[in-house]
Amino acid sequence: MNMITFFLVGLLVHVVFFISIFDIYFTSPLVHGMTPQHVSLPPPAKRLVLFVADGLRADSLFKPDINGTTRAPYIRNIIQNRGTWGVSHTRVPTESRPGHVALIAGFYEDVSAVAKGWKENPVEFDSVFNESRHTWCWGSPDILPMFAKGATGDHVHTYTYPATMEDFASTDASKLDTWVFDEVKVFLNSAKQNETLLSKLHEEQNVFFLHLLGIDTNGHAHRPMSTEYLDNIGLVDAGVAEMVSVFEEFFGNDGKTAYVFTADHGMTNWGSHGASHPSETLTPLVAWGAGVQTAQKATSTSQNYDDDFLKEWGLETYRRVDVNQADIAALMSSLIGVPIPLNSVGVLPLQYLNNSQHFKAENMYANAIQILEQFKVKMEQKKETTLSFLFTPYQILTDSKQMDFMRHARELIQKGQFKDAINLCDLLISQAMEGLSYYHTYDRFFLGSSVVLGFVGWTSYVVLVILKTHASLRKPPISRDKMPGRSVGKVFLCIGLLVTLFLLLQASPFTYYIYCLLPVPVWYSVIKEFGTFVDLIRSIPSLPLSKCCGYFVLVTFGIELLVVSFFHRAMLTLGLITLTLWPFVSGLHRRAKSRSVSWVLSCLCLAAFPLLPVVGREPNTNYVLCAGALTLFNSFSYLWSSHGHVGLHKRDRRLFIGQMIQVALCAYVLASTHSSLQLKQGLPLFNQLISWSTLVSSFFVPLLTSTRLFHRLLSILLSLICVYLLLSTGYEALFPPALSWLMFVWINMEQDAMDTQGASSTTELHRIDFAETIDLTKIRQLKLDDIRRSYFFVFFIIIAFFGTGNIASINSFDPASVYCFLTVFNPFIMGGLLMWKVLIPFIIVMCTFETVQVSTRLSSRSLFLIVLVISDLMALHFFFLVKDHGSWLDIGTSISHYVIVMSMTIFLMLLSVMTHILTSKRILIGRRLKMHFK
Repeated sequence: MNMITFFLVGLLVHVVFFISIFDIYFTSPLVHGMTPQHVSLPPPAKRLVLFVADGLRADSLFKPDINGTTRAPYIRNIIQNRGTWGVSHTRVPTESRPGHVALIAGFYEDVSAVAKGWKENPVEFDSVFNESRHTWCWGSPDILPMFAKGATGDHVHTYTYPATMEDFASTDASKLDTWVFDEVKVFLNSAKQNETLLSKLHEEQNVFFLHLLGIDTNGHAHRPMSTEYLDNIGLVDAGVAEMVSVFEEFFGNDGKTAYVFTADHGMTNWGSHGASHPSETLTPLVAWGAGVQTAQKATSTSQNYDDDFLKEWGLETYRRVDVNQADIAALMSSLIGVPIPLNSVGVLPLQYLNNSQHFKAENMYANAIQILEQFKVKMEQKKETTLSFLFTPYQILTDSKQMDFMRHARELIQKGQFKDAINLCDLLISQAMEGLSYYHTYDRFFLGSSVVLGFVGWTSYVVLVILKTHASLRKPPISRDKMPGRSVGKVFLCIGLLVTLFLLLQASPFTYYIYCLLPVPVWYSVIKEFGTFVDLIRSIPSLPLSKCCGYFVLVTFGIELLVVSFFHRAMLTLGLITLTLWPFVSGLHRRAKSRSVSWVLSCLCLAAFPLLPVVGREPNTNYVLCAGALTLFNSFSYLWSSHGHVGLHKRDRRLFIGQMIQVALCAYVLASTHSSLQLKQGLPLFNQLISWSTLVSSFFVPLLTSTRLFHRLLSILLSLICVYLLLSTGYEALFPPALSWLMFVWINMEQDAMDTQGASSTTELHRIDFAETIDLTKIRQLKLDDIRRSYFFVFFIIIAFFGTGNIASINSFDPASVYCFLTVFNPFIMGGLLMWKVLIPFIIVMCTFETVQVSTRLSSRSLFLIVLVISDLMALHFFFLVKDHGSWLDIGTSISHYVIVMSMTIFLMLLSVMTHILTSKRILIGRRLKMHFK
């Protein structure tokens, strides 16, 4: 198999492995075909007003100021006199879209659905808005269209402000909330002159949704502890009070309006959200009005909470009722008498209701049947896609037990034993939820086993290819009983046909065929290379066993260290400190003393970064200016030292000087932008133009320079650092210069290592040209020391990924990083820029590795195969760490680490091509222009 074919096959295999984790653990929980469950009793409210304060933390609302005064007096008064309150517990990811889906539709959206769209529904689902008679919404264009498009008919009406108003550089983001309040007043006033609209507004089962984004925007721009954020809470509180007065007056104080005030997610102290920190998952919930229980004094049995929030918030004498975020959809449905959304997994919080026990029992019964309907549909779907003799039903809820539950609950309600009926319905809901999870994960073990089988087979094949190509095992032995190739092919062909037939009979999805059939050709390739394994066994007596075992132990320890570093970043520091010993263990310190000292110092310098705080730091442009100055100093030093012996062309020197000026300009633009935003003067247009032009030019400017080794590497580094400076807010700007120092020393140390081992025909580094045609006669075979080189590369890649932040956590990204490019909210452009920031250190290491391969005269395929084996072993390790049981957070953490390693491997394969182009290709614009003018 040639290199191109191997590259394409490897890329395809890893893409399949990458996608598989989403099919195994992140499939959509939605099912269709259920019947809406109506309650025959009249509801307490004719209409409901839902306030969602986007990004509002529970403590920010409930906790008094230092002087003891509350920043939300109206909401505080509701808690103390008129309503019921508590904490709503959200789930990861704590983002606006899944938060609103949980609030209004009652289920927790899967990750794949979030990735498919932001403003619209990638999948159909029911919601409180859809079940209502009419819903009017005011707020963000990023949230409201999602529910309007998903509704049947045209009874969901949305009013949104322009997307350009969502500007993090705005002088006052609270104007987003003021716009909502003003528009509601204008709407209700206009309705008085419109008989048709007035008639609709006075109908029952109406919902009014006010989405308030100002708090979230101010939190991102100024942090939750800022005056802007806290003042915005006061503005929202006053706005809610005004809205209640307006609604009550409009409907003639009929006492038939219910109000719910909550938030979709919270926010960390550093102004981000998306992960599982309590400041992100704990949001306020306050309900009052028609059908809602009024304020109740706390009892010793009703306040059994493990936290100290009640005392901290000064609310220990008022009953607190916590809920899961999805429960709010069931509460709103019950208040206005509409069916609970069909896909809801929320449980009706009865303590929020002020109604008869009969009403509560009937609503709990409807809630239980609604969830049981989902269970029955899910069970039927699984029956249809599983052979009858292989199907294992959920024994706790068989068909007969379901009927018994339903009949018994209905009998209890008819007899007036409402409390017993409620308890029975609560038990049914719990068991139905467990059954839903059982059928939702029914195929997980089967798919996981198929993926692991393919993974192990692929890794085994790569190891065998390495041995066959570089371990001198290609000479056939004198005698060997070989299984004929055709017979092996026929056996695996039969296996493939049987697997296909099995999946066909089960009507399995298309992706199941990929996951289950992939191991067949992979293991066929392994069996075909079985002779290589036999040769290895026979050649064991001639191998340096002690050295091989030593390398095996070290690599195993190294892989475990990398795995642990995903959970504890300080392990990277330990690894870098360990790397400082390499020159002394290998004996290189005797040959290259100064470089050995430089290696130790650069490792120790880089070792400090994993110990620094990932999040919670305030922007500090002084670090960025220092990073720019350090980059300029290093570049100037190289140009001065190369003046004599490297032979730097005038054209290259002019390009380098131009890039150095660009570095200084980018540092200035970053400092200028943040200063302008602090003064609330917005993003200067000049700075924005410079930022975008720098980003675009960074992709082709290095191609204009010489392909001499250090010339090209310096140009790539300057281009990348320019962009990195624009995307930095603090100490992370110093990371690329520190990493580049270590990479420069590594290149030189590897050359010294080759000289120490007596490698012939070594070329001085400054004479190496990336564009030179490789002399195939000088390409050497792999040695044990190349395993160390490959491990160094993987280790440095992990350092590049995690050196200044944990990319497995969404909340470690600071939105301020992209303010030089844009300040108006755009999740996809912002996400792309942040991802490029993560990849820049990655590319620096990749270019260094390309240089090491060229300087050590080893083919790209050779070292890359070892890198694939190491990264695949890490991914397989994380795959085994994922367990079906345990908290969602623990499962999600292991999955995210698996996804990162697989993404890293795919990026390695793709960026290896990009790196080759960056280092070896050149655009001869100057020469062509000169010829044109001649």
